Amino acid sequence: MLSSDYFIFGKKGLLWFSILFITIGCFSVPTVAQSAKDRFKVVLDAGHGGSDPGNLGGGYKEKDIALKIALAVGAMLQKEEDIEVIYTRKTDKFVDLFVRGKIANEANADLFVSIHCNAHSSSANGTETFVLGLDSNRRNFEVAKAENSVIYLEEDYETNYAGYDINSPESFIALTLMQEEFLDQSIMLAKHIQDNFTKKLKRRNRGVKQAGFIVLHQTFMPSVLVEVGFLTYKPEGRYLSSASGQAEIARSIGAGILAYKESVQENVGSDFSFESQKEVAEDTLSVSGTNGVKVHDKPLHTATFKVQIAAGGTALKLTPANFKGLEPISKERFSGGYRYFYGETHTFDVAKELQATAIAKGYSGAFIVAFRDGARITVEEALNNGSN
Repeated sequence: MLSSDYFIFGKKGLLWFSILFITIGCFSVPTVAQSAKDRFKVVLDAGHGGSDPGNLGGGYKEKDIALKIALAVGAMLQKEEDIEVIYTRKTDKFVDLFVRGKIANEANADLFVSIHCNAHSSSANGTETFVLGLDSNRRNFEVAKAENSVIYLEEDYETNYAGYDINSPESFIALTLMQEEFLDQSIMLAKHIQDNFTKKLKRRNRGVKQAGFIVLHQTFMPSVLVEVGFLTYKPEGRYLSSASGQAEIARSIGAGILAYKESVQENVGSDFSFESQKEVAEDTLSVSGTNGVKVHDKPLHTATFKVQIAAGGTALKLTPANFKGLEPISKERFSGGYRYFYGETHTFDVAKELQATAIAKGYSGAFIVAFRDGARITVEEALNNGSN
């Protein structure tokens, strides 16, 4: 159902999206907690930057305000011992939208929060927080269209966003598919942030909404885009450009993230002893058959590359039929459920071939990950330590 304050799916809507996701090989994810022994990773994305100033409403620069707020949120979160903060940018530089998502994915982040400022030709004001999804509201479409137009500043945007047209509502439908699995969690996070804006700061509540933001589409985790206010509304522009206003907005976002983290960690602890040994073994083994893919033996301490193709809360059987014919497939647990990987090799060039195969099969967001002795490491670290 739709309320005036928050977007909430009705049962029919949830059923329709679940069926759609099963059809294309994506998976629905329930709210699952971060393991207590793991650090909770939050990626903070300051919108725009460098050659892209964002909107210039009221004579202010969106890129500067977004960066100051993002850094302040990060400073707040870094005081928590079990939280790791990762920034897509910490300075005034331009970062491609797909790179922002790549930073979050390769970090195995638990949350992605993109920070922006709004603009409009009217006296519109207030805060709104978006999750990725479909919405017939023309205003939401225009907000997403404005933010997505930054892709035309990127080199090779035709390749990175092949077939996408910011003027086409149909293009937005394709964008929603990747994030549907994290929709419930994203809405929960968005609601926590909006509650802080409205109840603590008394900012006008424009609600939790859906729209087709490319930057949210690129991530494999709960993700939101926060519009902290309208620079074009003079009182709000002055507030957002002030140090005190930025500090208050940052505290509200940070408190929303902490509330979300607490709520999911209350549900499940780090004890997975209820699983049978057979189930644990299945989590770490590839299915039989190689589909022509060379799987090398594992020398001790040698990095291994795999291609992550999906993530979801459902523990799927590792059969080719569940993964568009790809094999071998392996999986691992994470805070939102499971990550699924295609192939396994000690050679980076072979990993790139596997990635190309996965993309050709329809996993457009497939990316290479690296492991050593069963632990996740960065691809850069693997390459710097002898893998090729």
